[in-house]
Amino acid sequence: MKTSAERLAVLGCAGIVAVAVAGCGSVTDAVKGDGDKAITLGTTSVTNALDPAVAYDAGSWLLLRNTFQSLLSYPAASSAPTPDAAQSCEFTSGDATRYHCTLRTGLKFSNGHALTAADVVYSIQRTLKINDPNGPAGLLSSIKTVEAVNDTEVLFHLAQPDATLPAKLAGPAGAIVDQEVFPLDKALANDKLVGSGPYKIDSIEATPKNGPAKVMLSPNDKYIGDARLRNKKFVVRYFDKPTDLKAALDSGEVDLADNSLEPNTAAQVLSDQQGGKTDLHVVEGDSNDTRYLVFNTKDATAGNVAVRQAAAQLIDRKALARDVFARTVQPLYSMVPAGVTGHNTAFFDRYGDQDTAKAKAILTAAKVPTPVKLSLTWSRSRAEGAESEALKKQLEAGGLFQVTIQHEPDWDAFKKGWTEGKYQMYTIGWFADYPDPDNYVAPLIVDGGAYHHGWDDPRISQKLVPDTLKQTDRAAATAVYGQVQSIVAENAPLIPLFQNKAFFTSRSDITGVESTVDTTGFFRFWEIGRAAKGK
Repeated sequence: MKTSAERLAVLGCAGIVAVAVAGCGSVTDAVKGDGDKAITLGTTSVTNALDPAVAYDAGSWLLLRNTFQSLLSYPAASSAPTPDAAQSCEFTSGDATRYHCTLRTGLKFSNGHALTAADVVYSIQRTLKINDPNGPAGLLSSIKTVEAVNDTEVLFHLAQPDATLPAKLAGPAGAIVDQEVFPLDKALANDKLVGSGPYKIDSIEATPKNGPAKVMLSPNDKYIGDARLRNKKFVVRYFDKPTDLKAALDSGEVDLADNSLEPNTAAQVLSDQQGGKTDLHVVEGDSNDTRYLVFNTKDATAGNVAVRQAAAQLIDRKALARDVFARTVQPLYSMVPAGVTGHNTAFFDRYGDQDTAKAKAILTAAKVPTPVKLSLTWSRSRAEGAESEALKKQLEAGGLFQVTIQHEPDWDAFKKGWTEGKYQMYTIGWFADYPDPDNYVAPLIVDGGAYHHGWDDPRISQKLVPDTLKQTDRAAATAVYGQVQSIVAENAPLIPLFQNKAFFTSRSDITGVESTVDTTGFFRFWEIGRAAKGK
């Protein structure tokens, strides 16, 4: 979602002032082609909880973006949020501390209950109250109070300036829930969810651990919004392994796959398509997915900055992209990926290419005995274990490190492990909540970040990040983000590895995929259709 130089994801929050809604209509207005047959999307972005107050991963947000409304959303190929459940939104104070929205009229949840400003207030307060440690509450932490002025007007009072609030509200963290259905202090079961988005959940087939394995969706006839559905049924299937997803695609069990296929497989499908050897189609586009090597800085070994700097000196991103990911990713030397304002090459500027002599000098100067023994834990990777094996080989170059690989296949156990500081270093992906540089800095760096690396620098958390949040012109904050990334590169609490390219694979009769692959990270189910027979 960020590999295109022409499509910079610059979030101009000042441009949101009094944005009018273009129109609305029935979700069935635009269904075309063979719309009665369900379209099935396969993904390996497995998840567990789907309640917006606790859901904060790619697998849940994939679904929530299509079944819930937020005050704002992202149109296709746009980097600026526009009204969704809202009719208009604007900052009403010059210091970006007061934000006002007016709702569309006639909004309803799929159960027929009216959606009012009180539901918006309840949704925000509920997420903050539940404050799930692995949930999205942190994205709303700038909100001091939120009030319903009347049934259609909502006013946010912020504890400090936050020019990114509109962008945060445009994702599932700002999803509006029915206060008559969702309990205030705990998550709702997956099979009880009710939203106001273009789709409603008809049924869920659960895994033995009660996470979703298959979710059946149909148009929400109560929906009021801009989406025009090109299908009448949509199914999401979650797969544990890329190989299982590819087999389902080949057999016709799924119609399309998101960016979940094993890299060499995706590259081969693209090559076969170009050579006329397959009826599968690949849409290659931008991606906002990034990948990092994270250190537990509270650990006695990984907590030594010299150890982390030496590791940064040994990482060979080009080899990783070429040899492990078949060029379906591109090297990343910045917390902020290419295509997003604020991107730079801070890690390359400091460390350059892999250099064992420089790494040895760092450890020698800090009097760190070698080989440094570290464990590397991973849970899920599109390249399976090949990614960790490659990192192990790179880190062990010159005999400076001795790396033990640990695989934790249980995703929930993996999240619990990093939260509790059980790992020394681990690989993890990050998908953007919103296309703004702040989303690659504040949630990953400030006060230990979402991955609990334990590192914080007051220069960043108390001065630089707050300064950027006063800038409603997001491009004006670029220089400050440069300072932030230089500090991160020096201390290396986590090391950026690569950013994905998007390879969405579909069967030949599936249409519309190219309309929903962009830098927003928002996969719009309603854009996907099936060509009529004979066409």
